[in-house]
Amino acid sequence: MTAFDLDGDDAGLGVVLLHGFTGTPYEVRYLGEQLARAGFAVRAPLLPGHGTSLADLDRTTWRDWAAHVDRAIEAVAARGRRVAVVGQSLGGLLALHAASLRPQVEAVATLAAPVWLEGLSARVASWAERGLLPVRAIPKLGGSDVRDRRVRAENPCYPAIPVKALGELRAFMRVADAALPRITQPVLVLHAHKDHTAPVACATHIAERTRARRLRILPRSYHLIAADVERDIVAAEVIGFLRKGGTACAT
Repeated sequence: MTAFDLDGDDAGLGVVLLHGFTGTPYEVRYLGEQLARAGFAVRAPLLPGHGTSLADLDRTTWRDWAAHVDRAIEAVAARGRRVAVVGQSLGGLLALHAASLRPQVEAVATLAAPVWLEGLSARVASWAERGLLPVRAIPKLGGSDVRDRRVRAENPCYPAIPVKALGELRAFMRVADAALPRITQPVLVLHAHKDHTAPVACATHIAERTRARRLRILPRSYHLIAADVERDIVAAEVIGFLRKGGTACAT
């Protein structure tokens, strides 16, 4: 799925909505539609290297992803709107990173953002960052980490994880983590207890270091919470936060 823009009735706040690593805006489409129905204008860009080929993703760096987010924020601000950034997984890290550098970002919501990995995933990411893996990509044997079977079947994410880009993701986790104490904007942190990709402890870590206004752990979803079985709860949380948190930040 490609990038999308949705207009809302309220011209005051625009939301930059970001998908995750190896994914596409499909992951956040449902959330984007709910935000638009609630009155917010939505811009959901396709991050560089995504939605085309694994080779394209392997040619990108975390700086490419961050620069693309900056351009999306500027595009929303150029239309005279205040800006909030909401991100799923890698998108959540990009949202936090942008907020730490850009005061015009008025509110941030992170959805299952991984500040670190654990177990085999952590070891593989470390080897990837150091160029020690003899393969170019690692297949996703179970598909995307989402409980909803229809969403898993429809999700147009890459079927594998390119190794070089995985090393970039790991490097960016450290960059984003270091930026957390500099964030002064209102922050919402959502995560799933059954997330098999991003350790649930990352949510508490982010919430504590950013002094988040709200932290909620969902009991049933897996990693892609914006599209999973509790997507309506996620949408309600984000909408309520933006209505209260974003406005409070602006005053």
